[in-house]
Amino acid sequence: QVQLVESGGGLVQAGGSLRLSCAASGRTFSNKAMGWIRQAPGKEREFVAGINWSGTSTYYPDSVKGRFTISKDNNKNAMYLEMNNLKPEDTAVYYCAGDGWGEAWNYWGQGTQVTVSS
Repeated sequence: QVQLVESGGGLVQAGGSLRLSCAASGRTFSNKAMGWIRQAPGKEREFVAGINWSGTSTYYPDSVKGRFTISKDNNKNAMYLEMNNLKPEDTAVYYCAGDGWGEAWNYWGQGTQVTVSS
C-alpha cells in the first residue's frame, strides 16, 4: 500500500517559516515527480511547488516564488517544502503528491494544516 505522510504543519505568525516533510512508503518515488498542492477553505486547489524526479527542475507559481523551496531526497524517499516569509493568505491544507504534475497526481497524502496569523 502506497502512503504519503505529511508533517510539519502548524500555526505561525506572518513573516515566519515552516518546513513541511513528506515521507513516502510502499513504492519508490525516486523516478517520479512530486509536488505540493494546497487548498484553502472556499478556494480552489493551488499547485504551489513541483519537482522533477531527479530534483534538477522545479516549478513555483508567482504567489509563492522566492518564498517557498521544494526539495527531494531520493535516498530517503522523501520530499520537503521550505516556506519562508509566510503570509496569512498561505493558510491552507497542504497536500503532498507523487507521480503526476499540476493537480493531476496518482498518489496523495492526507494533508497537513498550515495557519498563518496576521
